[in-house]
Amino acid sequence: TTDPEAEAPLLDEIEKRYEEYRTITDEALRKQKYHEIDSVSQLAAKYFIPNEYDKLMAAIGSEGSNAFTSNDVTCYIEDIPANEIENWAKVQADRFQNMVIRGFHTELEAVYEEFNMSLSDDSNKQYEALLAKLFPKHPYGTQTTIGTQQHLKNPSITNIKNYFAKWYVPNNVAICMAGDFDPNKALAIVKKYFGEWKPGEDVNQPTFPELEPLTSPIDTTVIGQEAENIWLGWRSEKASSLQNDTLGLVNAILSNGKAGLLDLDLNQEMKVMQAESFVEPMLDHGFFLLAGMPKEGQSLDEVKELLLGEINKLKCGDFDDELLMAALNNKKLDELRSLDHNQARTTKMLDAFINGIEWQQQVGKMDRLGKITKQEVVDFAKRFFTEGYVTVYKRQGEDTTQKKIDKPAITPIPTNRDLVSQFVTDIQQAKVDPIEPLFLDFNKDLSFFNTEKGLPVIYKQNTENGLFDLQFRYEFGQEDDNRYDVAASYIDYLGTDKLSAAQVKQQFYKMACNYAISVNADAITIGLSGLAEYMPDALALLEDLLHNAKVDENAYQQMVGLILKNRQDQKADQQSCFSMLNYYVNYGQHNALRDNMTAQQLQETNPQELLDLLKNIDQYEHQVLYYGPLSKDELDKCVTDLHPTEKSLNPVPEGEPYKLQLATTPEVLIAPYDAKNIYMRMYQNAGRQTNLDERATIDAFNEYFGGGMNGVVFQEMREARGLAYNAWAYYRTPGKKGEPEYFMTHIITQNDKMMDCINQFREITDKMPANEAAFQIAKDAMTKQIASQRTTKFSVILAYLNAKRQGYDFDINKRVYEDLQKLTLQ
Repeated sequence: TTDPEAEAPLLDEIEKRYEEYRTITDEALRKQKYHEIDSVSQLAAKYFIPNEYDKLMAAIGSEGSNAFTSNDVTCYIEDIPANEIENWAKVQADRFQNMVIRGFHTELEAVYEEFNMSLSDDSNKQYEALLAKLFPKHPYGTQTTIGTQQHLKNPSITNIKNYFAKWYVPNNVAICMAGDFDPNKALAIVKKYFGEWKPGEDVNQPTFPELEPLTSPIDTTVIGQEAENIWLGWRSEKASSLQNDTLGLVNAILSNGKAGLLDLDLNQEMKVMQAESFVEPMLDHGFFLLAGMPKEGQSLDEVKELLLGEINKLKCGDFDDELLMAALNNKKLDELRSLDHNQARTTKMLDAFINGIEWQQQVGKMDRLGKITKQEVVDFAKRFFTEGYVTVYKRQGEDTTQKKIDKPAITPIPTNRDLVSQFVTDIQQAKVDPIEPLFLDFNKDLSFFNTEKGLPVIYKQNTENGLFDLQFRYEFGQEDDNRYDVAASYIDYLGTDKLSAAQVKQQFYKMACNYAISVNADAITIGLSGLAEYMPDALALLEDLLHNAKVDENAYQQMVGLILKNRQDQKADQQSCFSMLNYYVNYGQHNALRDNMTAQQLQETNPQELLDLLKNIDQYEHQVLYYGPLSKDELDKCVTDLHPTEKSLNPVPEGEPYKLQLATTPEVLIAPYDAKNIYMRMYQNAGRQTNLDERATIDAFNEYFGGGMNGVVFQEMREARGLAYNAWAYYRTPGKKGEPEYFMTHIITQNDKMMDCINQFREITDKMPANEAAFQIAKDAMTKQIASQRTTKFSVILAYLNAKRQGYDFDINKRVYEDLQKLTLQ
């Protein structure tokens, strides 16, 4: 603020008027009172310097500023450079001790836009319906995180302040940190800035009446436009209960994406469209969920019976004895991979704090899981999966409970871009020990060689753990032959002359190794990853599957049925419809989402032709990508022995490339969808070719104009006008050499705000606001982000491939970093 003394009585007046507004039911009077709130907000906004928090985070080079709230937690997230911990602490300590609510009516409207987005998400309705029946006398079931339409339209700043005063206190907060820093120094900084934070008098969690046991099935139904499906939920104990150890193993035995009971018996056999399970532990209670989607012509009750049949198999112990050990191996693999990421580490801390789990219990989970026997799993299943469960039927139809509320008359608040507080200035000018950028040198960070058979290899050794990633990459894809994508799906349902389809999946799962065949527009990768000790066996199994997969005509026809139903289901999904429209605008008729085998082609194709494509794919030119503990010689021998190829390989096939379409004249394309909000993009492509000398300029433009919360788009569309929860703009550089650059804007907004959004986007793109201070913040943010960025592991190989694809052979971040130093707003 520029004048807190002058601003304070106006903020108090806004708070008072909201307390009056929320008690009024007469619509005409509500509009009058809201106009008064809007008017007073305009007076207060004269002193308001919006977006200062975002400026502060940009100034210290933070990435991914975010927050989320759920049933038991509100969490604020920053990804900051290690040398900015003290500046981060200064800001956060002030933020959480001295909250002042400004710009309330526009931000509230942005939250309402988030609510609008949830209205067309039928899974959100299912979740709310499930919890309402599982927890009828607990807030999990009696209220939702975001609230109702009426809650959001009748807010109370007073209640928000009271809530903040009670719960935003140090004895109810954990600071979770992970990264490259000295923990003792970090702790001293935290004590320095948070040490005087006054504790709350009562932060004991509220208690609620004990829930009565569920003794018989309960049914409920939700209606919406998206595809039908069914959920079955059982109430479980709180997150700190050791019951969740066993329940987690039960979940892995049922549904692990590869060899669980649901995976093999229902998904592999295509008895349903899709079946899965998951566990949701929470502070006071939790739940276990089974979910199923029907095939064409299949009823939801038929899916339900199939799901319950798998539960009965679990209760009878009718599953492979080795599945339990395989589940443990895969959990160990997941644990190793997660520890590579700082956010995963802090999430473990967060879960322990929020759910009252002792740290030794949290980190000792894998040891406990290793002691659980199959008999204990079976006995647990018999006790847990009772008749006391909730069924949620999701049926297609018009949801008549959704009510439209007209947009409020909001006068845009001034953005005051030229103003900056002393607090922000102090942070910007604070001296910190610089972090030296570390750029990739592909010639030093990677090794390039050919195998004994002449296959080119891009190699990086893993010296940190026993994990590996191996890929065979082919430089052709969907645009060259659209059958490969179907072939990749089909082989997933097949076995070989020696192994059934289920046995193939079980073997991979036992080895804690995963394979994937990925078909992109212009590249196909056949990948293998997991525990390095099993790589030779896993590669041998993969090669056997690719070369000896056995045709199953019935499986093929069932798969075609699933593909066609999925296409039909996508037409009932708002985001899918918008994605299709977006591809059409970008690429025209010939695009990756339209260029699929037609229903007739699918039905008339001999499935052996599809398998022959994969069987013979290694006859085409390709390269080997590897990150793992093997030496170059060991890798060479492994690949030569287990991935035999000819000395001379065929050139890859060439089809018709997907080409970005020019867009230089006004044209409107619409995909009709009945919802309370719209997804809208404006796209402009003049065919301009890229110039690497301009890359820093483009990246800076995206940061300054359309990127994060400090960008012009966010300020004008959300903060000043409350037009959207989600809005951005982006100038895209080519992902592939020869492609043109293009520009687009994006917004999700309430239907009656569409023209407001179009007009305002035109205004800020035609006359981009120029502010030197904001530009400097954007430039500094990019500089610090690049300096603290570290590309490691398999990502180094991907960075090299990305550079080559765009036509250069160096780390583009180095060029951008150097060019940023001399870049001006002009």
